[in-house]
Amino acid sequence: MTVPHDPARRDFFIQAAGALTAIAIVPELLARSASTADKLPLALVGCGRQGRAIIAECAKLDNATLVAVCDLIESRRNGALRQAPDAEAFESLEALLAKRTDIAGVIIATPTHLHKDLALAALAAGKHVYCEAPLAHTEEDCKAIAAAAAKAQPKQIFAVGLEGRSNPVYKLARTFFRSDAVRDLVSIQAQQYQKTSWRVPSSDPAREKELNWRLDPATSLGLTGEWGVHALDVVLWYTDRKPVSVFGSGSIRMHNDGRTVHDTIAMSLMLEGGVTMTYHASLANSFEGRYELLRGTNAAIKLGWTHGWMFKEADAPTQGWEVYANRQQFHNDEGITLIADATKLASQGKLKDGVGLPNSSLYYALWDFADAIANNKQPACDAQAGAQTSIIAIKAAQAITSGEPMKL
Repeated sequence: MTVPHDPARRDFFIQAAGALTAIAIVPELLARSASTADKLPLALVGCGRQGRAIIAECAKLDNATLVAVCDLIESRRNGALRQAPDAEAFESLEALLAKRTDIAGVIIATPTHLHKDLALAALAAGKHVYCEAPLAHTEEDCKAIAAAAAKAQPKQIFAVGLEGRSNPVYKLARTFFRSDAVRDLVSIQAQQYQKTSWRVPSSDPAREKELNWRLDPATSLGLTGEWGVHALDVVLWYTDRKPVSVFGSGSIRMHNDGRTVHDTIAMSLMLEGGVTMTYHASLANSFEGRYELLRGTNAAIKLGWTHGWMFKEADAPTQGWEVYANRQQFHNDEGITLIADATKLASQGKLKDGVGLPNSSLYYALWDFADAIANNKQPACDAQAGAQTSIIAIKAAQAITSGEPMKL
């Protein structure tokens, strides 16, 4: 059977069972092609861990290409050129902008505390800017970047790498969340667990502090800012509720290596209307990884960055599409799967092919940035939205460090 062609409901799987219905939400995948001449020339500043991930995703883009890379450290520049052999390497953004006047946009993937000066320089040179999140490590820097970006509009695009807003799964799930499918919001929880160190080994003691900026409270927002900002933004974007207050705690549970930045945190964000978001993160354990879970009176939506699910309550009203569902097991519940043109896909034995994203969230954020430039439109997350969420993350980090509740 084939589902009626409804843009808000197409291309997603639904899994349901007895008391609960689990819906695996599938995006409409971006399938386009472009010649190299059609691709926007971009430059990358910062060739560390995130920079390397950006280079890998840029290689897949059909609407942009990386033509220049920039980093103070020679070994990182050389590593970037091995990934992107057609790019040109520079030691400074100033030198890059002076020579490569053909560049349309600059991607900033340096440590957070260096974002402001680079962003302002790129804007002053007339370039479009994509800046990794959080936007900055202080409220003052966030406001300065947002003000410069606003002044550069509408000629220049400024996008912030809060990836949920451009993620096809998250965009589709949001249409369900903001309908009667979920109804009245009950609670929100999110987490990111990944057993890792954050410490970068260095044979040069002089570079030790520079490389391990994440472990320095003067330059790092810790888990709340570097990780939690993404979950915070998803919740603020989904709910449109103003944050009221935040409190939390942190500790070192595993990495007793002299650091003072917590390796484990717990945070509670109070939103208007009495709804609470709880967030946990740790570098000491990996169980269940990263997700956001929003519970409503009709259903709950769980988002896992490459996948999304909706669990319906037993007393939730049917919405019509359930009759097209094909039953499937989901953990301990029997469910139903649903996708546009399900009959055709089933006959081809490809019913499960549409589940999940073929690319990372980073890919879609970069694609959206290039698309916004090409079509002169607002990016999924602009400087204003990025600054607002980053400032909340900054306040949350302060609350966790101080141990005192903070009004927002």
